[in-house]
Amino acid sequence: MLQGFDGPLAFAVFLLACAGLLTMYSSGYDHGNRFVDHGRNMFIAATIMFFVAQVPPQRLMSFAVPLYMLGVTLLIAVAVFGVTKKGARRWLNVGVVIQPSEILKIAMPLMLAWWFQKREGQLRPLDFIVAAVLLAVPVGLIVKQPDLGTAVLVVVAGLSVIFFAGLSWKLIVPPVLLGLTVVALVIAFEPRLCAEGVRWPVLHDYQQQRICTLLDPGKDPLGKGFHIIQGMIAIGSGGIFGKGFMQGTQTHLEFIPERTTDFIFAAYSEEFGLLGNLFLIVAFLFLVLRGLAIALEASTLFSRLLAGAVTMIFFTYAFVNMGMVSGILPVVGVPLPFVSYGGTAMVTLGMGLGILMSVSKARRLVQS
Repeated sequence: MLQGFDGPLAFAVFLLACAGLLTMYSSGYDHGNRFVDHGRNMFIAATIMFFVAQVPPQRLMSFAVPLYMLGVTLLIAVAVFGVTKKGARRWLNVGVVIQPSEILKIAMPLMLAWWFQKREGQLRPLDFIVAAVLLAVPVGLIVKQPDLGTAVLVVVAGLSVIFFAGLSWKLIVPPVLLGLTVVALVIAFEPRLCAEGVRWPVLHDYQQQRICTLLDPGKDPLGKGFHIIQGMIAIGSGGIFGKGFMQGTQTHLEFIPERTTDFIFAAYSEEFGLLGNLFLIVAFLFLVLRGLAIALEASTLFSRLLAGAVTMIFFTYAFVNMGMVSGILPVVGVPLPFVSYGGTAMVTLGMGLGILMSVSKARRLVQS
């Protein structure tokens, strides 16, 4: 059962898990049972990874359509009679409260990889349009909840499959340039766009506030800008070597909000400094590069597309979390993999790792 497990990938995850446990103990030792629960969640994720790794990629492909349909059905159920908390309808009570959008982080790349595997050798423009529709349906339902963080992760997973399947660069460059132009215009006209009483189309009020707060957190330093300002203070005060384990003042004096979840990177940076950040970034880069190597060496198109998309999910998790805590991206609910507290996200990560292990194992067994 252990034959074919990918050693380099497991080593990268081990380093990140150690950093996560160390940081969780420091930032959460006085926060209930967060450290113990975090260790339990890691154990559950490792168990899920182990069992998913035993499932061959061909068998995983048979779960694509049922899992996708289940996820979309549950998202529709959430829209009709979901549980609302803090103005967002994201949960469903089925005896226990679940968040169906989490299913799509894995179901979406599975479904699209299955679709392109079926069309291998006979791809037409229409096939990419169908893939775009398959992606747009769940993303639209998730955005409506609203849950921008999960929507971003599902979009990245889906677009990664479409890109790796052979989408032309000529179709990618125009929307990227358009997006960069919009960002530049928003930054240039920030005083007018973020003035009192101005409302942006499409975006919800809270999403507009997050973008305006990112551009100028000093407008409301004790309110909407508090998260970003305190996160940057913590990161900057860590210096090169950090203040030391359990010595973070911003963390332990509770200036950092959500210090065990979304903003745990600020707590980590304060105590371990620039060198600690470089260690974390290198570990994530190694994980991503190893995942892409597994995808490149996979024996089937389905395996290549699935492994590549799962790897990009890991990259997006880390990039978005570090970016929002550092003040270069808007604040969205995206945890830092293996470091932030959270059971549902840890289960998703465990499944993703299991898929990468399964693809790597299948290749090694074929070679042997």
